Amino acid sequence: MAKDLRGRRRALPAPPVRFAAVVAAAAGLLLTLSGCQGDQGPDRADDGRATVVAPGRPGEAARRLTPEEAAKAKPDDSPNAADHTYVSHMIEHHRQALTMSALAPERAAADAVKRLAERITAAQKPEIGAMEKWLARHPVTATPAAPATPTAPAAGHDHGAMPGMATEQQLAELTAARGTDFDRLFLKLMTAHHEGAVKMAGEALAGGNNVAVEEMATEVVATQSAEIHRMRTMG
Repeated sequence: MAKDLRGRRRALPAPPVRFAAVVAAAAGLLLTLSGCQGDQGPDRADDGRATVVAPGRPGEAARRLTPEEAAKAKPDDSPNAADHTYVSHMIEHHRQALTMSALAPERAAADAVKRLAERITAAQKPEIGAMEKWLARHPVTATPAAPATPTAPAAGHDHGAMPGMATEQQLAELTAARGTDFDRLFLKLMTAHHEGAVKMAGEALAGGNNVAVEEMATEVVATQSAEIHRMRTMG
């Protein structure tokens, strides 16, 4: 209570509502900060180490794993025989596509065929390099029960062992062709060649185990399926 000029007592005004709200908010903030100081957070184990969240199956809660547990839980994607067979055969398969495409600049009549050959070369040459590096990282180990397979088929091997491969006679005919005859034969042989590559990639996706090979095979299916459609419209 306070006195006015006439000596009468009067009540002091209440603190503004806004000031009271600020005080309350500050107090709440202090409580929150003090509570967080002892909290290790949901991404920490009891010993303070970081954990990895592993999503559960539908309807199941996620699990928190230590880095060591997460490494053990990672699926084994060690290359198997199907992976090695696909990569070694696809290298040879791609090489023949490059040989056929190299004939187009001097022999093709249609610019569209020349551009197609350029795209095939631009796509498959780097893929050969990637597959050769994969084979270097994952050499085949020979065992009595499973002898090692070659990194790539030997020169002069039977092309019929791989789907879509042109025979030596077909390659000779393509080399001798000129103009529209070359265009027609190139599109016919390359369409069959791509169809064989897609089949080989599908077999690798069905029987392989390595993630990198799966990615390479998936890329082959996507790009070469699109080119098959393009070549059919051109022919």
